[in-house]
Amino acid sequence: MKTGSFHRPLQGNPIRRLSLIESKLHLDPYMFTAITIVSFMGLVILYSAGKHSPSIVTRQILSLLFAYFVMLVVAQFPISSLKRWTPWIFLTGTALLICVLLFGRISNGAQRWIDLKLFRFQPSEIMKIAVPMMVSWFFSRIKLPPGFLSVITSIIIIIIPTILIAKQPDLGTSLLIASSGFFVIYFAGISWLYILAGALLSLPAGYIMWNFIMHDYQKRRVLTLIDPHLDPHNAGYHINQSEIAIGSGGIFGKGWLNGTQSQLDFLPERSTDFIFSAFSEEFGFVGIVLLLIFYYFIIVRGLYIATQAQDTYSRLLAGSIALTFFVYIFVNIGMVSGLLPVVGLPLPLISRGGTSIVTIMATFGILMSIHTHRRLYSS
Repeated sequence: MKTGSFHRPLQGNPIRRLSLIESKLHLDPYMFTAITIVSFMGLVILYSAGKHSPSIVTRQILSLLFAYFVMLVVAQFPISSLKRWTPWIFLTGTALLICVLLFGRISNGAQRWIDLKLFRFQPSEIMKIAVPMMVSWFFSRIKLPPGFLSVITSIIIIIIPTILIAKQPDLGTSLLIASSGFFVIYFAGISWLYILAGALLSLPAGYIMWNFIMHDYQKRRVLTLIDPHLDPHNAGYHINQSEIAIGSGGIFGKGWLNGTQSQLDFLPERSTDFIFSAFSEEFGFVGIVLLLIFYYFIIVRGLYIATQAQDTYSRLLAGSIALTFFVYIFVNIGMVSGLLPVVGLPLPLISRGGTSIVTIMATFGILMSIHTHRRLYSS
């Protein structure tokens, strides 16, 4: 029995004619609208979480404008062009990761940046796109479903950048990148026997990570997840305050600008990793449901684009992008709710931060390119 079905070609499916915005601008109006609504919701809560600072909102708007520009530019390229460039993008990103380990800039105990004087950037952001692109490219060149050697080769492609990023250290990003690659393997139709074997191997892999890879502060985060009250004034402080903020929101929330946990500085990192807690406190359960509806629509639309794609590379890549976006949301909400360890992943399109927004928008640009560069045919 094989998993996934995106590798199977679509034959005889009629495809509707593209609208003007799709054919000229190569943008999907449905996804574009949902992304814009979520981005606006992010600006609203960021103003409150940022202590009513116009400068924080202004910087976020500038980041969003640049991210939209990147999305528009990426969407103009036919997916066939992106496919040709894939190996070079992956090799360049891997080389930059090696450069980070050799002479990258150290900040807050982590060596994740390359400093070019005028600006600095994280090569790991490139790999969020490059890894699923590379695995999709590899599977597009072989017969599917993949055999044992093909699966091993794809895992090697994923593991190399994952290890390089984990050594920076950046465990959250490394796990996100690994998941994006494994989503491609799943959609390629991997046998359930391989998945079962991988699950069994995860036990010794977890032992190796705990004893030889994870740092002490990362271990404390896992222990805090098990018992948040173990160290309430240090490791457990973030989770305790976050849970108070989420729970105090109730059904309708305390109202915009009226969140006590965020406004009185009890909630740490309220404009970045823990912005969902501030949002929950001010807009309550109703606001959370509304936000999740728009997130759900974006994910479903991405999966729909994957099912309508006309070649293996596009289908696998689109499916991976959609589910990786889901992982972003799931991990962030899970960690601020005390269900997952704190790994430092932002809430997409909501949290403050330019680099992550640009990366996410670039992946949306790929989805829109896949959707709008299809060849029309009829049954």
